[in-house]
Amino acid sequence: MNADPPAFISTLIEMDISPVLHALGDPVRLRIVRELEGGDFRACGTFGHLGVSASTLSHHFRVLREAGLIETRREGARRLNRLRRDEVDARFPGLLDSVLGATPSLR
Repeated sequence: MNADPPAFISTLIEMDISPVLHALGDPVRLRIVRELEGGDFRACGTFGHLGVSASTLSHHFRVLREAGLIETRREGARRLNRLRRDEVDARFPGLLDSVLGATPSLR
């Protein structure tokens, strides 16, 4: 009997600085992080206004997830994403504030 897969997809406990900085170095990923700052889960489909293809957007979410910056959950066919602000701030205090504060809003 097949059980439903867990709704929880990702949370990396340990983060290294190199993948985090790489992930934050791309303007599209930086916009995604800015938009996730509110702390709520958002579906991948709500980022279509960023002007990239669905496959490119999927790639950006994967890079952010693998760096440990976002948490992704499955809800039916949707993937919901949340910025792991508390975890990132605990591991790298002030990093997100510095990066997001140093870059102009790209909206």
